Amino acid sequence: MKALKGNINWRNTLQQLERVGPKSVGVCLLTSAFVGMAFAIQFVREFTRLGLNRSIGGVLALAFSRELSPVITSIVVAGRVGSAFAAELGTMQVSEQTDSLRVLGADPVDYLVTPRVIATCIALPLLTLLCFTLGMAASALLADGVFGVSINIILDSAQRALRPWDIISAMIKSQVFGAIISIVSCAWGVTTLGGAKGVGESTTSAVVISLVGIFIADFFLSYCFFQGAGDQLKNCL
Repeated sequence: MKALKGNINWRNTLQQLERVGPKSVGVCLLTSAFVGMAFAIQFVREFTRLGLNRSIGGVLALAFSRELSPVITSIVVAGRVGSAFAAELGTMQVSEQTDSLRVLGADPVDYLVTPRVIATCIALPLLTLLCFTLGMAASALLADGVFGVSINIILDSAQRALRPWDIISAMIKSQVFGAIISIVSCAWGVTTLGGAKGVGESTTSAVVISLVGIFIADFFLSYCFFQGAGDQLKNCL
């Protein structure tokens, strides 16, 4: 409610946005590229044997957009950014810096937590879109260079199978995952007790609970978003 009333430190929010977004792009893209190529190896060799070359791109596109890109990106961000949030806020808590903010008349939630939540919810969908693009590109290049399946066939199949809702659902998932990562990490950080040992325990707990929350939320979101028999791969046959 405080965020809705405008009690947001926008300078801090922009700093956190840069931290979550541009500074995480490299590791997210690298991870997505190699996961995409590993995934392509399994699909391309099996589908080629069955003579279903024109379905490869559609299967890869649906897998990346619906599951792989949002989940993998969120896992990387949870490990890189979520742990940093928990450790940073935990250190501030045990060193009584949060108490100093209260003395100065600043609300620690407005100044420390809200900017991190907003930044993560904005940056994660954008990172997911970039990871989806690079993952598909890496898969297509591998299929063309190693298995001889033309890039044009892969991209045409992906275009036929994908629908706007597939990308929209990935963005929604990413925002939910971003909220889970930031809220859990900040909550563990600001409730840290016990000095340096407590900071380490809070950081570990924050990452583990964030990952478990991501997987549970992914199941329920997928169940809600994709029900009934699917027919999108018919366009690829």
